[in-house]
Amino acid sequence: MEQTFRYLLTGLIAVVALTQFVQVITRYVFEIPIMGLEESIVIPTLWLYMLGAVNASREDTQIRANVLEIFIKTERGHKILALIGEVISFVISLWLTYWAWDYFKYALRVWKESPTLYIPTFFHECSLFIGLVLVTGFIALHIVRLVRQLKSPSYSVHKA
Repeated sequence: MEQTFRYLLTGLIAVVALTQFVQVITRYVFEIPIMGLEESIVIPTLWLYMLGAVNASREDTQIRANVLEIFIKTERGHKILALIGEVISFVISLWLTYWAWDYFKYALRVWKESPTLYIPTFFHECSLFIGLVLVTGFIALHIVRLVRQLKSPSYSVHKA
């Protein structure tokens, strides 16, 4: 799965960068803008954002501001704090996924098209729902992992 994400995200970054480069060259050097390029770049850009969030969730490398970790000295305390953070993230992610589901149904029902190229916007609007479902799933996996670690004998309190 890591290879898949690596190649997919690299390809999306390359497409976005190349398209922006072409747009700058044609518009400002040749003074011949390519019509529709701006609306076509939205598709890989939205997928790049959402799949980047999914990858960060999968790797558990999101940006965090865990100030409380400074005051907590034990490994078990760090795991409990991480579990609390993951549970809060899970609840918020479920809530956002519910909203994204409503938007997904709306996009499917309305089936809008882009103004110049008539590309169905559903293909990039669905990235929000799909991405949030995957993020929520990875958060759930992290919660399970943290609970298992906290239940393991190495974290239990031993009496002398």
